This record gives sequence, C-alpha cells and structure tokens, in this order.
Amino acid sequence: MHTPDARDRDIELAELGDGLSALRLCDTAALETMRRSLTRHGQLDAVSVFADRGQIELLDGFKRARAARILGWPTLRARVVDADVAEAKILLVALHDRRGLTELEEGWLIRSLYHDHHLSQPAIAARLGRHKSWVFRRLLLVEALDPAVQADVRLGLIAPRAAVAVSQLPRGNQHAAAGVVIRRGLTVRQTELLVAELLDATDDAARAEQLARWLARWLDEGAQGAPGAKPGVRPTRRSRSELDWLAGDLRTVRLVAARLEARLSGGTLHTIGPEAAALAQDSLVALVPVLDALGRTIQLVCGDSAALKDKDAA
Repeated sequence: MHTPDARDRDIELAELGDGLSALRLCDTAALETMRRSLTRHGQLDAVSVFADRGQIELLDGFKRARAARILGWPTLRARVVDADVAEAKILLVALHDRRGLTELEEGWLIRSLYHDHHLSQPAIAARLGRHKSWVFRRLLLVEALDPAVQADVRLGLIAPRAAVAVSQLPRGNQHAAAGVVIRRGLTVRQTELLVAELLDATDDAARAEQLARWLARWLDEGAQGAPGAKPGVRPTRRSRSELDWLAGDLRTVRLVAARLEARLSGGTLHTIGPEAAALAQDSLVALVPVLDALGRTIQLVCGDSAALKDKDAA
C-alpha cells in the first residue's frame, strides 16, 4: 500500500462533489473491478480534488469514489489540487493523456472549455499541448453527433468507438443507425461496415432501405451471420428445451438486475448528464410495473408449486 503523502487528507464522501463526472463515462466492469480492489486492498492511491466556490469537487478518481459509495465507506483519502474549474478540466485531459479517455470524453471536455469557459480553439490547443486540428476534430465530433446517440453511449448501450463511426452519417440518420447497432449488438467493425454502406447510399430512402436490410440479416438471433454471409444459410443449432430457455432467462434477469442495481446505487443518474438521465428515468419508471407484474406472477406460480408439493406429500 502506498504511503500517504503529507498533503493527503480524509474527505467525507457525502461532501465530495462529482460535477466533472458528467464529462466521463461509467464502465460497469471497471467499476466492479475497482469495488473488488477496494474490498481486498483498501485505497491504494489518493483521489485528486479541487475547491470550487466552497465545494470540494473530484478531479480524478471517479471509479474509486463510486465504488467507495457502493461499499458504504464514509471517507476517502484525497489530495487537494490548486485549480479553478477550467484548469481542473485541462488537468483532467493531461492526467489521462493518451490513456483512459475516449475520443468522446475528450470532445466533451473540449466542448465544455469552448462553450462554458469561452476559451478559443487555439487557446485550448495551447493549454493542452495539442495541435489546433486535434482540438477541432474532437469538437466537431461531439457537435456533429446526435445528442440521443451520445445519451446511448452514456447509458452503455453503444460503444464509444461505434458512436464515433455513426457520427460520420448525416445527423438525421444517426439515431436510426445507432438503433440497429444496439438492437443487433453489432461490434465496432460491423458498425463501421454499416456506416460505410449507408454513406454509399444516394439519399435518405436508400439509407432507410439499407438499415432495414441490416435488421433483417440479424433475425433469429443473428442466425444468418454478419454481412458477407451467404443469404438463407443458417448454422445448425441444437434445439433448446423449455427448461433451457427458462434457465437462461433466469440467469439473464439476475445478472442484469444486479448490474442495474450497482449502477443506480453508485450514483450513475447523477453523473451521465441531464439528457441521458432523463431517458434513464423514463425507462426506470416504465420498468416498475413490469417488475411488479413479474413479481406477482412468480408468487402465483411458486405458490401453486408449493400447494402441489403439499398435496403430493399428503
């Protein structure tokens, strides 16, 4: 374990703000890895924080803070950095230079510096030690990408690199294309192939036809394979029994429910931005009656099973 620096001090988690986390993505797998690390080894490194109008805000260490909240820790060891909000955002890019930040996260940070702090693109480039063309490309990426697709990225529905590929499409086609990517679970490479085909299309009608064909290719759980597979040829599959389907559904529900609970208890809704949070809240509210109905059905079925067992025993 690292020896605490003299500048480190314990900070109450309840008093620790995470405003900058809206500029970062939340990876559930990485969060779970961090939770296990904290459980096993404790806090190895201090998080970085800065003061903003009397509020202590996280600069670096968002996964540690979220994992600590899930574990119910009261405090974290932190190192205070002397910086204002704009400087903190610049430091955030520098701390993750060439590692850790996706192109979208870099774009969100640059857009914030450009719009919220009114720094010019050349000034941002100079502060980050980057060429102004790099700043322009990142800013163009997030300005060109449909906000709904960006919300999908924040919710973990589409990979950041897949969203970058989708950003090449006209704005009006991006949401539909992202929907195909999400519904069919396309890889980044498959998304790039989809985007290439759509860019070759001559108009919106032709692109809509291409999207419909891509959806059709993955019918019956992708049995026809990726683009390039022979149409009509399906791999041989072992017939699944009703018990197989039931067991698979039970595993899926348990896994997804546990993952969703971890995301919510970790404060995800407060960190994904207002647009994504609004979408998530609507979906969560719509989920409640579904879960209630499932709970009632489970009680009914299990109650019938228990009655049958008692009858057989008698």
